Amino acid sequence: MNEEEKKVKKNVFRNKNFTLGFLGALVSNVGSLFYSFAVSFYILKITDNNALIQGLYLAVGGVVFCVVTLFGGAIGDRFNKAKIMYICDYIKGAVIIVFTILLMTVITSTTAKVAALFVVTIIGNAIGGIFSPASSALLPQIVEEDMYQQAQSYYSIMNSFQSIVGVVLAGILYTLIPINILFLVVGVCYILSGVSEMFIKYESNFEKRDEKITMKAVLTDIKEGFKYVVSMRAILALLLCILFINFFFSPIFDNFAPYFIATDLTSSNYMFKDFIAPEMWNSFFSVAVGIGSLIMGIIISGAEQKEKYSGTIRWSMVAITIVIGLIPATYILFTNNIFGINIVLVSVIIVLLIIGMLLVLVNVSTSTLMMKIVDKDKMGKVTSVSSIGSQGLIPVAMFLGGVAITYLGSAGLLIVCTAGLLITTLFLFFNKSIKEL
Repeated sequence: MNEEEKKVKKNVFRNKNFTLGFLGALVSNVGSLFYSFAVSFYILKITDNNALIQGLYLAVGGVVFCVVTLFGGAIGDRFNKAKIMYICDYIKGAVIIVFTILLMTVITSTTAKVAALFVVTIIGNAIGGIFSPASSALLPQIVEEDMYQQAQSYYSIMNSFQSIVGVVLAGILYTLIPINILFLVVGVCYILSGVSEMFIKYESNFEKRDEKITMKAVLTDIKEGFKYVVSMRAILALLLCILFINFFFSPIFDNFAPYFIATDLTSSNYMFKDFIAPEMWNSFFSVAVGIGSLIMGIIISGAEQKEKYSGTIRWSMVAITIVIGLIPATYILFTNNIFGINIVLVSVIIVLLIIGMLLVLVNVSTSTLMMKIVDKDKMGKVTSVSSIGSQGLIPVAMFLGGVAITYLGSAGLLIVCTAGLLITTLFLFFNKSIKEL
C-alpha cells in the first residue's frame, strides 16, 4: 500500500455509518436551530418582552433534559443506538407537526400558546434526553480510534457551518414567513433525519442484553455510571469546572442576547436599520461564533491526534474568559452614553468570532479525550452523567438570568456572569488532576 492510498483511507467519510449519522445530525440540527431561534423571539413577542417567562421556559426544558438524560444513558448502553436515534427523531418531528397544526387551528389565546410551548419543550427535551446519550455513544462504535479527533472536528465544522448559514436563514425565515410554517419545516427536518439514521448498521458485543429493562436495572446502571465517573478524578474535576462554566456562560447568550435585541437594539438607530430587522442581529452573533468555529474546526481536522489535552483546554478557557470580559465592559460604556450602539454590535461580533475559535479547541479536546479513555460499554452511562455534570445547572442559570435582568438589569447580569467565569477558570487552570489529562 503506497502513501497516497494510506492517506485516502484516513478520511472518516469513507465510513458509511459515519456519513449517515453525520447527514442525519446535519438535518436534525438545522431543525433544532430553526426552532430554538424562532421560539426565543416568539415567547418575548407574545408575552410583551417578559424575560421571566422566557427564562422559565428555557429552565423547564433544561431540567427535563438533564433528568431524562440519566435514564437515556442506561437505555443507550442496552439497545441499538442508531434505532434509538431514529425513533426519537420520528417522535420529535411528529410532536412539532401536531403542535403546529393545533397552533393554526384551536390554540388562539396568549395563555394557551405559552402553555402549549411549555408542553412541547417538556416532550421535546425528554426525547432529547434519550437521544443525546445514544448519539454520543454511537460515534466510538462506528469510528476507528485514530479517527476520533477527525470525526469530532467534522461535527464541529458542521455545527459552525449551520451557525453561519442556518442561523442567517432562520433569521430570514422568521422575518419573512409565518411562525407556523417555520415550525412545520422544523418537524419535517426531524423526520428526514430519522430516515438517514435508519440505515446505520454496526455490530456490538454488549448491546441487546438478555434481561428485561426495568426501573431497578436502569437505576443500577445510573449508579454504576456515577461510580465510574467518580473513580476518574481528573474527569470528575473537569466536569465540575464545565458545569460552572456553562452556568455562567449560558445566560449571556440565552437571556441577555435576545433581551438586548428586543429592548436596547430595537429602540436604537443601529446601522443598516432600514434593511435589517433587529432579530437578524441574533443571527449575526451566531454567525460570528460559527465563522470562528469553522476556521478552527478545519485546522483541527487536519491536525494530528494528541496524547494529552489538558494544556489546550486550560489555556483556551483562560483566553475565553479574558475575551468575554469585553462584552460587559462595552455594554456598560454604551449604557453610560460613552459608546454608541454600533460600537457595541461590532465589538460583540469580534469577541464572538474569537470565542468561536476557542470553544472548538475546548469542545473537540474534551470530546476526543472522553472517547479515548472511557470504556465503550459504559459510554452511554458516562455520557449521560457527563451531560448532567456539564449542563445540570444551565436550567437554573437560565431562570436566574431572567431574574437578574429583571432586578439587576442587563449590565448586572453580564458582570455577575463574567466574575463567575473568572473564578471557575482559575480553578480549572490550577487544578492538579486536570493537568494530568
